[in-house]
Amino acid sequence: MGMENFHVLVADDLRSMRNVIKSILRNIGFSTIYDAEDGQQSLHLLRNETVHLVICDWNMPKMTGLELLETMRADSNLADIPFIMVTAENSKERITQAIEAGTDEYVVKPFNEETLRKKIANALRRHGS
Repeated sequence: MGMENFHVLVADDLRSMRNVIKSILRNIGFSTIYDAEDGQQSLHLLRNETVHLVICDWNMPKMTGLELLETMRADSNLADIPFIMVTAENSKERITQAIEAGTDEYVVKPFNEETLRKKIANALRRHGS
């Protein structure tokens, strides 16, 4: 599947951060990008749209990125969607928590296009996309 056919969900409570990620995604070649500002909104989108990749911030109101990830991994319809966790905290404990919850990749803010590009390629490779 070409990147242009991939639907990506970008979840972050900061619009500025969503815009940064979306512009990187467009540079890489993704054209269908959904936006969400918290985990609940993300879940609603995931249950109503076709999404092939989730890039999600950890710290969000209503439902955190970790809670969203755990909910997705427990839902047979969403369990196989590649997930990239984004966080400002680079602690071993956080990374371990995210990996145990089933994240495919982990990105620490601030990051550049090259880093995100690599993480996306790894996450998609893991799922054989």
